[in-house]
Amino acid sequence: MRQLGQLEAVVMARVWATDRPVLVREVLEQIQRERDIAYTTVMTVMVNLHRKGILSREQEGRAYRYRAVRSREEHTADLMEGVLATSGDRAATLMHFVQQIDDGELEALRKALAPPSSSKRSRP
Repeated sequence: MRQLGQLEAVVMARVWATDRPVLVREVLEQIQRERDIAYTTVMTVMVNLHRKGILSREQEGRAYRYRAVRSREEHTADLMEGVLATSGDRAATLMHFVQQIDDGELEALRKALAPPSSSKRSRP
């Protein structure tokens, strides 16, 4: 999975922020609050994201409603896996990454890697 282009990232941020499938017009209106952009530009980006498998779509009348195929976190994890795949030494790359994260993120990582607590086992 490749990293999103600048406008693709702007569009995807709006799609990920919505809990439901969205129309091009809805994404356009959100983006237009910050910058001048044409409907056809947003539509083209969303069609391209659909072709790349990042968005799915369902037809509704003459328009399509789009939804993200994967969550932002899943997409980011795929990007991270892609970066690790290009590394000559995955373990060294991971170690460098861990050295750069803050204490809160490090604690979350420790919790995610910790074995299940023995206190959750049922007692006889």
